[in-house]
Amino acid sequence: MAGAFPSKEEGTLAVLTIKIQGQIGSCNIDADIEAGTGVTALYGPSGAGKSTILRALAGLWQPESGVIEVQGHTLFDTENKINVPAQKRRMGAVFQDPLLFPHLSVEKNLRYGMKPGEVGWDAVLSLLNLQDLIGRMPRHLSGGEAQRVALARAILSDPQVLLLDEPMTGLDDERRLQVLPYLERLRDETTIPIVYVSHRRDEILQLADLVFMVENGNAQEELTPFEFEEATKTNVIRRRDEA
Repeated sequence: MAGAFPSKEEGTLAVLTIKIQGQIGSCNIDADIEAGTGVTALYGPSGAGKSTILRALAGLWQPESGVIEVQGHTLFDTENKINVPAQKRRMGAVFQDPLLFPHLSVEKNLRYGMKPGEVGWDAVLSLLNLQDLIGRMPRHLSGGEAQRVALARAILSDPQVLLLDEPMTGLDDERRLQVLPYLERLRDETTIPIVYVSHRRDEILQLADLVFMVENGNAQEELTPFEFEEATKTNVIRRRDEA
C-alpha cells in the first residue's frame, strides 16, 4: 500500500556505529557501540553521558576522536577529517519537551519539515493514532498526545535514525503507560533504527532490543534484554539524585 512503512523483512538492515572519545566538562566520553535495526537503549544514571553520546550522533557535540557511521554513511571520522553538519545528518529527535510550535495546529506542526514528495502521512497518523488530533492546537493536547505528535513529526522528517532522549520523563505514570505501546508499534512496524536514552529500567525492558550501560561516560558494555534484566535486579544503577 502506498505510503505504508516497509516491513522488517523488506527493509535493509541499518547498522549504527559509534566509536568516539572526548571530554565534556568533567565527563570523559568513551563509547564503543555497534547496533542494527530496532531499539538500541543507552541506560544509566543522570549525568552519566547518555545524552552527550546522542548529541554526538546528531552532530551537536564534536568528540575529540572517533568514527560515527549510519547505514553505511560516515558522518564523523577524525582520521579522515569528516564531520557532516547536524542539519545534513537526517536525525529525527524527540526530547522531554515535545517542542511543538504553539501557533501551529497539529497538522501544520507535522507538515513542518516534511521533505518534498514525502510518503507515509497516512501510515504515520495511523501508527500513532493521530487522525482525530490534526485540527487541534498544541495547548489543547495532553502530555501524551503532544509526545505522539512530536514522534510523528520526527518520523515524517524521513530520518536515518530516530533519537529519543528521555521522551517520557515529563509524563506521569498514566500518560507514560499510554505512550509506551505506540513506541512498541514504532519499533515493530518500521525499519527506522531508534536510539533510546532513559534511566528507567521498566522502559528499557519493555522497548529495547539491545542495551548499552553508560556510567561515567563509558558506554561499552553491551547487553541483551535478558542480560540487562539480570544485571539490574538489585538496582545497582540508580539516578544520582536518588542516591
